[in-house]
This record gives sequence, structure tokens and C-alpha cells, in this order.
Amino acid sequence: MSVSAVAADRSVCAPLPVLGRDVLVPLVTGGEVDYAALDYAASAPVLQRVWDDVAAYAPYYGSVHRGAGYLSQLSTDLFENSRRTIAEFLGCRAEDQVVFTRSTTDSLNLLAAVLPQGTRVFVFETEHHASLLPWEQRPDVEVTYLNAPRTPQQAVDTLENALATREPYGPALVCVTGASNVTGELWPVQELAAAAHAHGARIVLDAAQLVPHHPVDLGELDVDWVAFSGHKLYAPFGAGVLAGRADWLRDAEPYLAGGGASRKVSRRTDGGVDVEWHTTAARHEAGSPNVIGAYAIASACQALTEAGFDGLVAREQELIARLRAGLADVPEVTVLSLFGEDAARVGVLSFVVEGWNSSHFAAALSAEYGIGVRDGLFCAHPLVRTLLGSEPQDPGECGAPDAAPGEKSLNAIRVSLGVGTPDEHIDRFLRAVKELVTNGARWNYRTEGGRCVPA
Repeated sequence: MSVSAVAADRSVCAPLPVLGRDVLVPLVTGGEVDYAALDYAASAPVLQRVWDDVAAYAPYYGSVHRGAGYLSQLSTDLFENSRRTIAEFLGCRAEDQVVFTRSTTDSLNLLAAVLPQGTRVFVFETEHHASLLPWEQRPDVEVTYLNAPRTPQQAVDTLENALATREPYGPALVCVTGASNVTGELWPVQELAAAAHAHGARIVLDAAQLVPHHPVDLGELDVDWVAFSGHKLYAPFGAGVLAGRADWLRDAEPYLAGGGASRKVSRRTDGGVDVEWHTTAARHEAGSPNVIGAYAIASACQALTEAGFDGLVAREQELIARLRAGLADVPEVTVLSLFGEDAARVGVLSFVVEGWNSSHFAAALSAEYGIGVRDGLFCAHPLVRTLLGSEPQDPGECGAPDAAPGEKSLNAIRVSLGVGTPDEHIDRFLRAVKELVTNGARWNYRTEGGRCVPA
């Protein structure tokens, strides 16, 4: 469906109902305004549909896999049906496993824990810390950090060259984001997967910023694993997913040892114990599972599928186009990008404003306009420092982050949107940016606890 068609059909263009859409927040200048949540990339608001589904189930909550009672049986069915719903949403192959975790970070740490000994990991410096840092926790795993590419093709070429020259030739894993949490730009996942597989490597997709905005199909993308968090996908509670190939998961020691992961435990004559571990996803789900978190993710998957991704993507692209056009009208604003202005992106965009520290600007957006955005380095420090290498900022200004010795004080502003974003929030944001740049803040601000806050 084209953007123009979506614009003509307001039923398609209407945002999906989310919690918090009617919350009023105070302004330092007086009065209240409904909160404009433009920080979806950190935690998206919960879909009303998801909250209603969870509330309807809550009275029937029971232990999973551990009880003969009706509520336990009901909860177990709900938990396993949620696994199947998510597998279908992700286009999982018949042999794939869906493992429930706490978050994207937890999912990638789980994968790091099950890597075969001696695995070589290849990861771009542009990754979120969740996919940049887990691999070095394994002393028997060698990590190669790849420089930030400036085009999608350069990303593929960089990976090809790194894989072609690796020695010794053993197990290898490539970790790549689907959409940057800083720039929102889409990465060439299919091409990177093809490059990885051509050189005998596997690939894991960090889909934390992709899965809320675009369909993700493991088979179509040809990736080995995908990881994401429920709280990015319009679901509450601390749950995440690692889905994909079963063999490394099945062959490794359990991520956590305990009940649920074990099938049989028996005493040995020498006084120790023998353990038979599950070979299914339960092998890495020790402890009482987060059934509500799993069900919330499954509910969000169903809600997005039923709403229709074509219409959701088209509407989001319309909002992104409006956002970018509005910021382009402000010469003092510089939008951050790896791949250039024409790069495809999801509803995530970061920028800096000439003459402003980003923390100060973000504080003014909140206090004076009721707009919530993110400022800082977005848990992607190497990437943001690369993008801001020529943009020094005054470390003495309100909220400016402390810089390490020899480094500049750098931070940026991130605005992000999604299926619950009304048109008015984008319009208010653009109006606020122009007014702050033109007239300055209407309030005084000070640094408190490392944050810029109204004085």
C-alpha cells in the first residue's frame, strides 16, 4: 500500500490504542498537556489490546509445567501456545526453538554462553551494547570488531573480507542489528546472512528495533537466530525471545541450572548427582517461567499481525517523512546517519542542535512542551562517538556528560515513534524544536545527578 493510499484511508492511518495516551503532565510554564511519548526505541508504550489480554488472564494465573490443577494446566497451555504464536510470527522453521528470556540482552548473553569452544565472533562497532559486549565474557571466544560502514554495500564487503581471512577455520558467528537504535537505518540483513553462510559462519539478528516496525521472517532473511525484547514490541513485563537453530542450544550446558531445565536428577554412589537435561527450549528456561511476559509478547504479535503490517509500515513512513522534512527546515539541526539521507529507516532518528547541549535541549522539550525523548549515547557509545566525532560540546553546559580523559563531551537527542504515535505529537515536536532554536528555552535549568532538570 502506498503512503498516499494510507493518507486517504484514515481508518488505516489511525494509531493503535496504547496505554498512556491520555496521561497529562505538568509544564514548568504552567498548565498541563497530554504526554507526547517519542521514546519508543527505549520502551514502547503497551498496546491496549495486550493489557486487556493480560488482565483477562491474570485471575487464572498458575504455575507452569508444575501443577495438576486446572489453573496450572491452563497456564501451561497458554505458555506453550504463546511460544507457538511467536514462532509463527517470526517465520520459524520446523526445527527452530523459541526460548523465553528476560530481554534482548539476556537472549544474546544466552547465545554467547552456548557458543562452541573456539568460536570466532564478528560484530560491527555500530551495535547496541547488548549485541556488542556479551561475546567477550567467554575467554575461549575470539571477537573481531568491524569498523562502522558508510554504505550497506560496504557493510557486506567488510564482513566478506573479515570472514575470508579468518584463521583457524572453525565455528564462526556474525552478530548484526536489523535497524540501528541510533539512526533507525535498516541494515542489509539478507546480504549479510548470505555472506556469513558463504564462509561457513552463522548469523544472529538483533531485532530489538526491527521487529516492532517490520515483519521479521527467519526463513526469508535466512538468519540462524533472532533476538528481541517484549518491551520494544508494545508488551509490558521483563520478557524477551531468542529464536532459531536448536543444535548449539541443545549441545551446550544449560544457561542456568535448576528446576525446569532438568528432566531427571539422581544420586550417585559416590555422593554426587547425575543430571539429565532437557533437549528442548526448556533446557535454557530454568526456574518458574514468566508466563505473563510470554503471553504479553504473543498478544502483541497477534495484534500487529491482525492490524496488518503493510498499513502500519506505510503510516510510519508517512510520519518519518514529515519528521525529517520538518527538521530539514531548521538549519541548526544535524540528523545523524551512517548510510546517508536516502537510507531506508524505521521510526528512530537522532540529531544534534547547534549551540545546544543535547541534554539541555531534551530537558526543555520535556519541561516546556510535555515531550519525552532520549538524550545521551543510547547504549551504543562507539557508534555515536563515530557519528559525532566532529561535533564537540561544552562539558560545562547543563547536563553535559562527563568525558573520559582525551575525549570530547558528546551526546545526542533521539526521537522515536511507533504504532501508537498520533500525528499531533509529531507536529508538536517539530513546533517545539523550531521555537527552542529560534527563541531559546523559557526556563532556567541546572545539572542534578548528571541530568539537566528545571531549576
